[in-house]
Amino acid sequence: MKSSYRQEEVTLLLKDITGLVEPLENEQREVLIQSGVHYSEMLPREHLPTPAYRQAFEAALQRYALPTARAVERLGDAILADKGEEAALVSLARAGTTVGVLLRRYLRRRYGVQAPHYTISIIRGRGIDQNAMKTILSRHPADKVQFVDGWTGKGAIRRQLREAMKDFPGVDDRVGVLSDPAFVAGFYGTRSDFLIPSSCLNSTVSGLISRTFYRKDLIGPQDYHGAYYYGEFEAEDLTNRYLDTIEAHFGESFSFVEPPPQSCTPMEEVQSIAETCGIEDINFVKPGIGEATRVLLRRIPWKILVHSLHDPEYLGHIYQLAEEKQIPLEVYPLQHYKACGLIKKLADV
Repeated sequence: MKSSYRQEEVTLLLKDITGLVEPLENEQREVLIQSGVHYSEMLPREHLPTPAYRQAFEAALQRYALPTARAVERLGDAILADKGEEAALVSLARAGTTVGVLLRRYLRRRYGVQAPHYTISIIRGRGIDQNAMKTILSRHPADKVQFVDGWTGKGAIRRQLREAMKDFPGVDDRVGVLSDPAFVAGFYGTRSDFLIPSSCLNSTVSGLISRTFYRKDLIGPQDYHGAYYYGEFEAEDLTNRYLDTIEAHFGESFSFVEPPPQSCTPMEEVQSIAETCGIEDINFVKPGIGEATRVLLRRIPWKILVHSLHDPEYLGHIYQLAEEKQIPLEVYPLQHYKACGLIKKLADV
């Protein structure tokens, strides 16, 4: 699988389907998804950010490079303490891949540990790539495998991992993330819903690869799950500049303010939002900064709930995207999250 990641930093256990699938615009994909086609059977057509949104990303990167670096360090220390120096990092493509690369860099710089790093596909409702798991377990002991991802929203991937690992006894089904506002990760950098800058962009900060793909006519029984290489964006790729920017802050001092106890659990809050907003399908509620950003980039949102309309530090890029796409923002008394994307049935909008 081709990507713009440095070859020694990640082994991509993915099948290259570039040229085999025609990416679709968000509006086309949304109609198909809501008619019953699984999201993994399609690929989004991506577009470069507008100059204004690119500026919002750059501001977010400068502001949150240090917190991101500190979250990587805390997560790396927790993984090393649990798995030891033989830990094998397995990132969940695509958001987890940059996290895995940063963890690998940190463990090498801080401890001299050369951790192997693979990225594989896991798809809600379809499960984990079993062929990729078999490849990893042919090379590493089951008890040394550590899954990593970017953040948690509702905890759907955590539940998917728990179910998937029933087929792989001895593999730790706990995931490590930088931000765990859902309180479901086994290891985390913080439970604060903070802005991880890579969530602001699509492939141009993710090795120029797509989200993962699974359709039986193109992914055979012996194949890895698929991904697409957006080669047309090579001149605009920011992947390694992003990684280098975060790495430059390793070793600097930063302390997170962890969230105080709330009157409900994160999942209870999500269910309450769904009930209040008249949304029957819980999958149409996307809590957290990262998930709300994804909704704006890849889906057709109904509206975005925010804890404030005056928080450019955390939500500046969301304000910008919502303005560009003419999506309404609504202040909502969020407790565990700073933003929440809502999707409603197209027939109801």
